[in-house]
Amino acid sequence: MAIGEFAYAMNGNRFLAAPELVDQPFAVLGIPFDGAVTNRPGARFGPAEIRRASLMLCDGLHPWFGVSPLGLLGDALDMRLPNASPLAEVRAIIESRAAAAMARHHCVFLGGDHSVTLPLLRAAHALHGPLALVHFDAHCDTWSSHFDEPSGHGTWTYEAIQQGLISAPHTVQIGLRSAGERAAREYVRDQGGAIYTARDLRGKDGDGLDLIVHAIRERIGERPCYLTLDIDCLDPAFAPGTGTPEPAGMSSSQVMTLLEGLSGLNMVAMDCVEVAPAYDHAELTSQAAAAFVWTYLCGQVAKRQPDLQD
Repeated sequence: MAIGEFAYAMNGNRFLAAPELVDQPFAVLGIPFDGAVTNRPGARFGPAEIRRASLMLCDGLHPWFGVSPLGLLGDALDMRLPNASPLAEVRAIIESRAAAAMARHHCVFLGGDHSVTLPLLRAAHALHGPLALVHFDAHCDTWSSHFDEPSGHGTWTYEAIQQGLISAPHTVQIGLRSAGERAAREYVRDQGGAIYTARDLRGKDGDGLDLIVHAIRERIGERPCYLTLDIDCLDPAFAPGTGTPEPAGMSSSQVMTLLEGLSGLNMVAMDCVEVAPAYDHAELTSQAAAAFVWTYLCGQVAKRQPDLQD
């Protein structure tokens, strides 16, 4: 990465205490931007807290995958971003820097609010063509105008479909439950995609979630897939530290089961967004986010390990 494009994470922390990114196959990058929030700000501090929480995960193997990403992972630290600039300008910077990283590494991005996902999808689309999308969220993010904002953290999924970045029939939303007009709330399903609402998931674990994993894998197949995880997919009991909490959400164990089961998809990148530490309690939210990112990375390492050893 060019000097000056990234800044050191708070207190020098890196995800899992991994070394600085050089030529490792897997990369973590922070996107400390929350200029598009519509409720509580503070997600720009998410990357630092997720990294801090991850330090508890750096001394062993994943209990399901039996691997660690350490040795294969570098941390590129945080993008330097002008939080007061127009959203389009910030997104252009994110897209450019993400594209450079994605061309060389399998990347996980730490947000930041959910508006950052659109430029990340643009960068991934340039490499892979129209993508499948797995989208964990309490909110549909398919408004054509969100609180009179034509583009932001509540519109990016709509924009991504409209711009051809993602294939609507290969788009899956998980955990939706917020209030919304039908046109926005059902947009993905109306375009041929799938939605599993938080109500659909109530009481499901084990075999019930396995059936959902199977259905998602059948739908997406081998298409290159981007995974975006808004931490507010979790119930506020599990993740109070977020800008727009919605009661009656998913449990940490449900999200973990789905992440483990979906690891076999042809994933090309992931982001974890909307962690707002100022509203957290006992680091519940940052701990969950760190564990989800760690699990995603371990799943990808386990799947690719024979290739990496050749």
